[in-house]
Amino acid sequence: MAAEQTEIWHNPQCSKSRAAKAALDAAGGDYVERRYLDDPPTAAEIRAVLDRLGLEPWDITRTTESRAKELGVSTWGRTLADRDRWITALAEHPRLIQRPIVLTADGRAVVARDEESLAALR
Repeated sequence: MAAEQTEIWHNPQCSKSRAAKAALDAAGGDYVERRYLDDPPTAAEIRAVLDRLGLEPWDITRTTESRAKELGVSTWGRTLADRDRWITALAEHPRLIQRPIVLTADGRAVVARDEESLAALR
């Protein structure tokens, strides 16, 4: 899933997401803003992003969200056999996806929750 340009999975209500977007704006780069709560990623897109991040779905799940608690994700296994269950939950409930995620045109990706993560993309 190589993007043609940088993309940020953005939630404008999240301060970390707004900070990452502001950093992208300050850097002057061209990027696409994907409001992933309005335009949820598919399970296939989530798999591709996980591959780029080098992470597993439980690594990018907001386990303290009320929906996560309702689903009981804290009790789910964290093995390859459990991976599809997690990915399906993220696709069906995009609010559970850690934000923001920045995907670069050159194939890199990061969960950009702090300056250090964003700096890794420069």
